[in-house]
Amino acid sequence: MASGKHIPCGPCRFDDVTKDAGRWCTNCEEGLCEDCENVHRKSKTSRNHQVISLEDYRKIENVSISQVCEHHGENLEWFCKTHDEVLCVVCVPSKHKSCSDVIPITVNSANSRQSTALFDLEETIGRTLRNVKQCIKNRESATKEIEKQEIVVKTMVLETRMKINSHLDRLQEKLLNELGLTSHTCKSKYMKILQKLESTKEMLIKLKEETLHMKQFSSDIQVFLGTRQFNKQIKSEIKSTKSELGSTKDYELKVAIHSIIEKLSNEVEEFGQIKVSECASMLDFKEQKIDQAQIGITIPTPSNISDIKLQVIKTFQIEKTNDMNIYGCIILPNGHLLMTHKQENQLKEYSDTGEHIRDILVSGKPYDIAVIDLNRIVVTYGDALYLEIMNNNTFHIENSISLKNSCLEVSHEDGKLYVVYKNEIQVMDLSGRQLKKIKAAAKGVACIKTSRDKIFYADYNTNQILCCRLNGEELWKFKCDLIKFPHDITVDSYHNVYVVGYISNNLTIIQHDGKDSRTLLTESDGQNRPTVVNFDTDKSTLHICSERGNVTLYKVV
Repeated sequence: MASGKHIPCGPCRFDDVTKDAGRWCTNCEEGLCEDCENVHRKSKTSRNHQVISLEDYRKIENVSISQVCEHHGENLEWFCKTHDEVLCVVCVPSKHKSCSDVIPITVNSANSRQSTALFDLEETIGRTLRNVKQCIKNRESATKEIEKQEIVVKTMVLETRMKINSHLDRLQEKLLNELGLTSHTCKSKYMKILQKLESTKEMLIKLKEETLHMKQFSSDIQVFLGTRQFNKQIKSEIKSTKSELGSTKDYELKVAIHSIIEKLSNEVEEFGQIKVSECASMLDFKEQKIDQAQIGITIPTPSNISDIKLQVIKTFQIEKTNDMNIYGCIILPNGHLLMTHKQENQLKEYSDTGEHIRDILVSGKPYDIAVIDLNRIVVTYGDALYLEIMNNNTFHIENSISLKNSCLEVSHEDGKLYVVYKNEIQVMDLSGRQLKKIKAAAKGVACIKTSRDKIFYADYNTNQILCCRLNGEELWKFKCDLIKFPHDITVDSYHNVYVVGYISNNLTIIQHDGKDSRTLLTESDGQNRPTVVNFDTDKSTLHICSERGNVTLYKVV
């Protein structure tokens, strides 16, 4: 590929004429001046080539995609479906002579932009980047915790020192020096993994940008080959990062004061001992399968919902205190269920097998709850006019955001909160800064769910389910007479929508395009005032919770 400020026209240069190109052909991999582009477009062999602007070409100029066989040096022109391998003209007779499904690469790469492999690559890059950012945050937090522990230990040493005479000055200095050296060693180990994670983050950001540009502007063959090559690169980086994280340790600084110090004995020769306890860091690095074959398959999007079935896995009853009012529930990263108890100032945590883990006191009567990331959740408090962002391990409040109106429902997507005010959706960042307002096409929004680039919500007045883009542009609306007072919704990996009807006592699934629906559960299946429905994409499970605390977990088949 040419590079630099000016790109010469390839055909003109072949005729020993120097002329600047105005466009770039990704198939021919050369620049074209205006005259040559017209000829190029009229030619039968090149009229279907992808010609892009030089500005777009600059975005993929340095994206390294090899179209040459690494074994024979010939162009990669064939693809073996049986072995999922790209081949050159020499590879075919030498190793794939008996294969009956060797086809031209141009045929197989026609749908490469919609292939599962490319979709998985983008998802893997995004998820890995989020994982690395989360690990960086975890290590930074661990480093700060070491510093806090160092202060605690230092304070304890100094307070003890005040109780004894000057004879122990030398021992005190010795211990504090040991503390400093030990703390420095621990932080140095944290810094090493942080540097690795920062390096991985930069690589992933670059790879994400290159993948996006490749998808938009490269030729089909380049997208096909690039997807495979980038998959190898991302797999290697994931393996390396997981290896680094697997050996990472957390340290905790403590001090053990010598028992004889209190007796002021001259026999004491040390002030105490700095102890470091190690435990696995529990860094959560989730990934998804990226080894999808590229045999002309597209991203799966079920055209109908007739084959979806539910199989009961577990049913259990929440421990009753006073009146039960379970109006919100989420799935924590550890697989536990966390529910809001509207009648009491507490959240309830249960395992997915029904074991009661703990009750967490909160500042008010919680209504709705949503997951932000691996470490944070957001809780709304209805008429109390505020919501809280808190750590989902310690449940310490990280930020309390005041609201102008009563807020019931909330959802999170890409660092933004989508808060429901009757017939309006307020978008804000995690600091509470107002970003925009979306006027809902509903008189009263009963529930909301964001997923990737879409917002799903229900109108409790008309019993309609609506879908729009994140900017508020309506995509479809669906009305089902069998749904009475839609209380909660969730979506699966294909954007099929699951709705629980509070009054109709049922569960309905609506097709991803809003063109069809089907009742999956009714009152005869045990539905009695259902208030919450959640879909776990990692496990393909669905759980439904009733107002009175009955929880049922289903396998979605």
